[in-house]
Amino acid sequence: MKVFGRRRQMDSEARTASVSPSFAIPGGEVLIELEGLDIGTPSGFHCTIGGQTAGVTGASSTRILATVPENSDSGPVEVEIKAGGKEFAGKLVVGKRLAGDLHQVANPAVDPKDGSVILTRSGTRGQELPVTLFRLDAEGFLTEMSAPVMNPTGVAFDPHGRLVVTNRADGEVVQVNNDSEVVPLAGDLGIATGLAFDSKGELFVGDRGGTVFRVGALGNTETWAVLEPSVSAYHMAFGPNGSLYVSAPGLCSHDLVYKVDEEGAVDRFFKGLGRPQGLAFDEDGNLFCAACLKGRHGIVKISYDGESAELFLAGMGLVGLCFTRTGEMIAATNDAVFSVDVGIEGILLD
Repeated sequence: MKVFGRRRQMDSEARTASVSPSFAIPGGEVLIELEGLDIGTPSGFHCTIGGQTAGVTGASSTRILATVPENSDSGPVEVEIKAGGKEFAGKLVVGKRLAGDLHQVANPAVDPKDGSVILTRSGTRGQELPVTLFRLDAEGFLTEMSAPVMNPTGVAFDPHGRLVVTNRADGEVVQVNNDSEVVPLAGDLGIATGLAFDSKGELFVGDRGGTVFRVGALGNTETWAVLEPSVSAYHMAFGPNGSLYVSAPGLCSHDLVYKVDEEGAVDRFFKGLGRPQGLAFDEDGNLFCAACLKGRHGIVKISYDGESAELFLAGMGLVGLCFTRTGEMIAATNDAVFSVDVGIEGILLD
């Protein structure tokens, strides 16, 4: 973890404030817990994050809900509160905005060959856009890919490092070679959205209508599991135990993350998320999901056994995430992508 920079000079009586979660992107709402705050004193009340005034959406004598300013510095920043002649200070890590003007509807994907990140401008179903796929290199340069894929949704790399994309408009999954050539792998997959490779390199594709297909080497498909339909997209990831985990966002605040075993049997893994979307695992088997938990939006961390969950990163409009080999989380909203140094490496197929 990075070392926090020198704090702006504060009153020697400054008290410690606990900030949760420890990570956020601009626009995310964080909970600041402290003791002895009096927001009704004549001396006023002021909250800053990274030196910028933060919007306060709720406050009591022990808690503040504050929104990370859009122009906040990225990286480790100070959270400071002044009220009633008292000062409080806490810490937060804010994500760096890497690119905008996108349309992500699922996880981004990290190229295992060079660490670049594949992003999408997906558009509405059936909408033809001149460019739909982008590559963000390690230096932060965004390059247009000329591969003509309408409505790319799920993106992933197979065990051989080849880029595979679902096209929900045509109900197919394709392979993209050299960022330009498109090779169909399988079709008739409904509204093809999520995709994932298991440890043996087999490909699974989720139709948001409720079917998970297994795709054979020759493009033959079979129904492998049947779940509830989704209002937007299927999101899928294999866990270290060999099971497939699936989120199918609905319209309630208690949606499920499903677990499908190696035989295709469906079980409930975790219930209680609002609009759960992109999924990714860390090396310890914890599941991270873009979702809303108890009214708070961001990336939720679910324990390996599905018994507990907590908000790990605060942010609005998040639809997907992935981990790099250097311990960064790439978090995607509908229109932008951020990098957050969380010190976690995810599971990547070799």
